[in-house]
Amino acid sequence: MADTSILVLRACLALLAMPIYLLSFLGLWEPFCKKFFFPFFLDRFSVVHEKKAKKHKQELFRNLPDFTGPSGELKLLEIGTGLGANFQFYPPRCKVTCSDINPNFQQGLRRNMEKNQHVHYERFLTAAGEDLRQVPSGSVDAVVCTLVLCSVRSVDGTLREVLRVLRPGGAFYFLEHVAADPSSWQYFWQQVCYPTWKLVFCGCCLTREIWKNLEQAHFSEVKLQHVGIALPWTPIRPHVLGYAVK
Repeated sequence: MADTSILVLRACLALLAMPIYLLSFLGLWEPFCKKFFFPFFLDRFSVVHEKKAKKHKQELFRNLPDFTGPSGELKLLEIGTGLGANFQFYPPRCKVTCSDINPNFQQGLRRNMEKNQHVHYERFLTAAGEDLRQVPSGSVDAVVCTLVLCSVRSVDGTLREVLRVLRPGGAFYFLEHVAADPSSWQYFWQQVCYPTWKLVFCGCCLTREIWKNLEQAHFSEVKLQHVGIALPWTPIRPHVLGYAVK
């Protein structure tokens, strides 16, 4: 009965989003989404998410300085930098390399760089999380990834690249929305929204169990907790956050 209800509600949602499905069929939605819609949406969504997640992020990044390298500098790579919402939480004088598969966030990114001049910005890389070949192996002290693993093509592939670029003893910081408990109404609505949500929001998957990927990756230590971040009218309340040490 539940499966039937999900299929019926998915069809209703698809009808509401029919213009987007049509644009996608014609090959027009993806370029429009990446260049205009998603940067516009993320700019506004980030404001709401930051208000709800600020305390979690303050606590999450509190021990970032502990992973400063032997050189005395903290070299940090952020995967999926987006508009730079995390810059405010980074310690003074850390050296940040920004990367994102979508280069169309530049305007918002520059705005956040100007607001956070305590951070030294090294460079911006247009790169997918699964392919960070521009970053030398073992060259960074910390990697940060927030609200990104939901949309990468391969979570495991991205984590392999994270482990490659981290120096031994370096840390990977994460905060990601994940699948809800399968017995919950939240999970039911994630199942309903999944196909349309993924299309509209550049491949964002609602039902990934990212904590399993993290636990199965070859980190020496994983500090992970499940938290709820209430975002009105969205199916992405469940999150995992923490850090993993190479």
